[in-house]
Amino acid sequence: MKKFKYIDLFSGIGGFHIAMDELGGECVFSSEIDEYAIDTYNKNFNIDSNHDIRKINPSNIPYYDVMCAGFPCQAFSKAGKQQGFKDETKGTLFFGIERLLRYRVVINKPVKYIMLENVSNLVSHDHGRTWKIIKKHLVELGYELTENPILMSPHQLKIPQLRSRVFILGIHNSFNERTKINTPESLLSKRNINDAYSILINHRVAKKYYISDYEKYVLNAWNEFYKNINEKVIGFPIWASEFNDKPVNPDFPAWKQTFVKKNKKLYHNNKVFIDQWLEKYNQLNTFVETHKKFEWQAGTHIKSIWDGLIQFRPSGIRVKRPSEFPALVAMVHIPIIGKYKRRITPREAARLQSFPDDFIINSNDQQAYKQFGNSVNVDVIRYLAQQLIKVRT
Repeated sequence: MKKFKYIDLFSGIGGFHIAMDELGGECVFSSEIDEYAIDTYNKNFNIDSNHDIRKINPSNIPYYDVMCAGFPCQAFSKAGKQQGFKDETKGTLFFGIERLLRYRVVINKPVKYIMLENVSNLVSHDHGRTWKIIKKHLVELGYELTENPILMSPHQLKIPQLRSRVFILGIHNSFNERTKINTPESLLSKRNINDAYSILINHRVAKKYYISDYEKYVLNAWNEFYKNINEKVIGFPIWASEFNDKPVNPDFPAWKQTFVKKNKKLYHNNKVFIDQWLEKYNQLNTFVETHKKFEWQAGTHIKSIWDGLIQFRPSGIRVKRPSEFPALVAMVHIPIIGKYKRRITPREAARLQSFPDDFIINSNDQQAYKQFGNSVNVDVIRYLAQQLIKVRT
């Protein structure tokens, strides 16, 4: 006998689904518009999620106790244009959620629990007005929410990924229940230096996951750079284009002028070595433009690029210590394990999002990485849902 029924909106590949099923839930409806995610969802759960929330007739959705919705975040994400509710295609999808909830209130069968998820920037977006609008609409529908949206990251459950997300949890006040959701401060990871390796399948994977000769060349060059400069803690992005005696461009915005000045100071402090380094590597002329930028975010915890976790990003090559992976994102910046000179595999990405090892991954690697980057973390959802709906497994 199932304990509760739920719907899975913006269902992606089923992060909510796995967590809620493990707690005894039954999915009675799911909604998704991405054809690749629909296919992955169907293969794993034998449910057709091919429904557009903007076109759903709420009277056609079976009765449910819990609404789960990881609604699209591009309109609020720092990585996007941050148009919020001005984004007619994605920002307004929250009002699709509201429409379904309002229908149930009108027929006097309100949905008991809501679990909404979005990027952490949702709360601060538009100076807090976006969150106030969302809260106002939910409260008007009769939902008692946690005092503030819950900000939680998988690393708080000892999963080696730093990925803060906002969760809006609520109970309809007609059920006379009150709840307090606690973020697991007591479970905070100690960030042991080898935590990240815990999700690895093994050290030998398919050849396609290993970095190219060009990537090795670029990383070896930057490794040589870091090892030979005097500074070991670098709190700003390194731009090789500023390793010269040219004056700072006064037309640059203030923040950029600050970074340029810091780069020029670094250059002058290490001028003899850097000039030799640039000559050795042909003034970096063979580097892709973005690879002429370097971000060391590992402090003094490691002494070599090859001891860290690496990403090739539009902002430059970023190096972090191997305690937690950076957030998986839909924009594919697949983390590289320096120790093994390879990218993580889709299965390892699945583990970072707490998907079980029997989960059927999309056969297209690019789609698989994108899907896990878009997904919620299963363990985080399970943790919050256990408190919200008073279920213990």
